[in-house]
Amino acid sequence: MRRRAAAIAAALVATATVAALGVTSAEPAAADQVRELQYWLDDYGIRDAWATTQGEGVTIAVIDSGIDSGHPDLDGAVIGGADFSGLGTADGQKPVGSSESNGHATMVASLAAGRGTGASDGVIGVAPRASLLSLSIGFGEGSRGSDEQIADAVRWAVDNGADVINMSLTRNTLDWPTSWDDAFLYAMQNDVIVVAAAGNRGSGTVSVGAPATMPGVLTVAGVSREGIASFDASSQGITIGVAAPSEDLVGATPGGGHVLWQGTSGATPIVAGLAALVRAAHPELDAANVINRIIASADDAGSPGADPIYGNGLIDAAEAVSGGVPAVTANPMGDLADWIRLHRRAEAQPESTPDAIAPLPEPSPIPEETGEPDAASSQTILPGVNLMRLVGVPMVVLIGFGALFIILVAAAVLHVRSIRKR
Repeated sequence: MRRRAAAIAAALVATATVAALGVTSAEPAAADQVRELQYWLDDYGIRDAWATTQGEGVTIAVIDSGIDSGHPDLDGAVIGGADFSGLGTADGQKPVGSSESNGHATMVASLAAGRGTGASDGVIGVAPRASLLSLSIGFGEGSRGSDEQIADAVRWAVDNGADVINMSLTRNTLDWPTSWDDAFLYAMQNDVIVVAAAGNRGSGTVSVGAPATMPGVLTVAGVSREGIASFDASSQGITIGVAAPSEDLVGATPGGGHVLWQGTSGATPIVAGLAALVRAAHPELDAANVINRIIASADDAGSPGADPIYGNGLIDAAEAVSGGVPAVTANPMGDLADWIRLHRRAEAQPESTPDAIAPLPEPSPIPEETGEPDAASSQTILPGVNLMRLVGVPMVVLIGFGALFIILVAAAVLHVRSIRKR
């Protein structure tokens, strides 16, 4: 029997669009099968990366529906949190939202930093020794505005020690509110990595939306178990950085359960966990170089180079952690500060003063006369009415006087001849 985990949605302030956390489907999974279902641990070099690090000392903030920290697979993983919805508990560890959606954060958290329940049982995350912060947001009746919640949650995460922020959500619009400018720039200026989901066609997201469209954010697309771009459990866009598994995923659910599910909501914490591994292995690197290692080490897929389906390719955890990758001086996903200066500058323009230099007014066109041929559509060489006014009328008068002069001269000549004949 299949159970559908509906997308968590929030009506955005003054708009008719929604913010969605991208689960597309889920079904029960037996606990004793959970670990063997995690194919990505071997297929994407994650177990190999564990020979170097398991994410010790790194903190991942999960901005989502609220993590059930009492799940056995997350025992000891959640070290703090806060609620921004007005619906949860102060520590952010009470799942909020509908019964079909409030398990979303727990599923996401387990893929990023699950501990499992033994050597071979339960969900183990990509960075099983990283710590988690649970920042609960919700969009039901009585909750705060979703844009405000997210901006405040990002700032709180930065101020409370997050090294990586996981955002398995989408605003479903290319743009974002100015409050996000400040919040996300605050994260980037404080060397925090933001990882965001590309969204899912199966949930109605055909192309990526904010925060996945924001410069500096590492955007994650989804692929099938065979490494092929997922149709339902992914989306596309030029801001995609890398791709990771988004189908046949297994995750922990509130109350101690597990489900099979799909969506870039699951691919995103896999990459957030990888960012934690790279940060732990290379504590000297800033956020830009951590992101660059993930991108530069990815296995190219689709067309050569970056493309809007796979980004820079499929993640390779072992290579990202241990491979030789040249350092960079700028975030390969772009610079949010530069974007703000370019695109928000109109809002910051000072009002003009009486002494300001204004452009010259456009010259007034000569009024068209009724019946004049359209110069753009006609190839006629006949002069127009305005040309006749300026040239034609004076010339007609001149010609008339000339003709009269000739007639008078001719008459005079004839008159002289007639006199001589007499």
